[in-house]
Amino acid sequence: MQAVILAAGKGTRMLPLTENRPKPLLKIANKTILEHNLEQLEGLIDEAIIVVNYKKEMIKELIGDCYKKIKIKYIEQKETLGTGNALETASELLEDKFLVLCGDDLYFKEDLQKVVLKNQCILLKESETPENFGVVLIEDGFVAGLEEKPQNPKNNLVNTGLYLLNKDIFKIKLNKTERGEFELTDYIKEISGLEFVIADNWFPITHPWNLLKANEFILRNIEKKIEGVVEDNCHIGENAQIGEGSVVKSGAYIENNVIIGKNCKIGPNCYIRGSTSIGDGCHVGNGVEIKNSIFFEKSNAPHLNYIGDSIIGSNTNLGGGTIVANLRHDNKNILVNIKDKLVDTKRRKFGAIVGDVVKTGAGTLIYPGRKIMGGCFTKPKEIVTKDVSECKL
Repeated sequence: MQAVILAAGKGTRMLPLTENRPKPLLKIANKTILEHNLEQLEGLIDEAIIVVNYKKEMIKELIGDCYKKIKIKYIEQKETLGTGNALETASELLEDKFLVLCGDDLYFKEDLQKVVLKNQCILLKESETPENFGVVLIEDGFVAGLEEKPQNPKNNLVNTGLYLLNKDIFKIKLNKTERGEFELTDYIKEISGLEFVIADNWFPITHPWNLLKANEFILRNIEKKIEGVVEDNCHIGENAQIGEGSVVKSGAYIENNVIIGKNCKIGPNCYIRGSTSIGDGCHVGNGVEIKNSIFFEKSNAPHLNYIGDSIIGSNTNLGGGTIVANLRHDNKNILVNIKDKLVDTKRRKFGAIVGDVVKTGAGTLIYPGRKIMGGCFTKPKEIVTKDVSECKL
């Protein structure tokens, strides 16, 4: 069987994290979303066709022509004219029945195994916020309709963007939407007798804070693995992982559900709390506390930092004493500016979204929900009350 992975979009809602990488290469538990999905597909498909555009060279370099036992082909969507157009771009490489999935959401093998047993099928999931997704209507055990982001959803079953389809769907002619795109869901609406499976787990990665929820879930299920060096007088959680070449210095306290990559320097006397991923080549130094956060590779929190509920890009240095606040005094949900609109994260605790190659001055204080774009810096003792997008000496 084949699978089509849609990985051409720019992921502008994920900025600044997607300034220098395509969205499917964002990492959760130190593994890219794309690699995670390919692992879940292993044993179910023989070939994956990845539809690429934005920073396609990075995807090709990482994945290559083969991922474990899955043969990989690439096809470029020349213009990003919607998901329907992306799938149609891959049609010439398809043979018969095939899976389709979003390259930037997290899917799991247990659900995929159920889907591939069907004829034509859509994967659904119960959602607490169905108004943010396509709501799927069910009648007599089959799909009866699909409403995109309805104001008053009739149920909470939403479209996960994963399908099992037959090549005959390309006989359906798509029309452009008002946005000037061709939507994959317009194919789906025309299929009669479409079956469905309700997923146990699915993580849509729409906004940066969605990475934290997925990261927390994945880290709950890792096994303890210590491949680096741990000095005396350290505490290592029951299922924590320490990568090869990493050194954990005396006095470090690492809780459960933590993964630390290769060639990291951790401690002395630091506190890494649960649901935290530290990428390869990072430094977490003296007097640092990190909680429920993701650090991409080669970033540093060298001394006297607090980072809570945050995502830190690669090659970033948080100057001594930099503090990321993650809670409002009024305990209301944190709002984040996404494409000039304040979006409710639905989280009472959320810190900062920091891009690549950022430098914060000593004593910087960052308000909850603020973004610092890649390459920017702050001055010593600066208080970041607004997003930082311009960097001037």
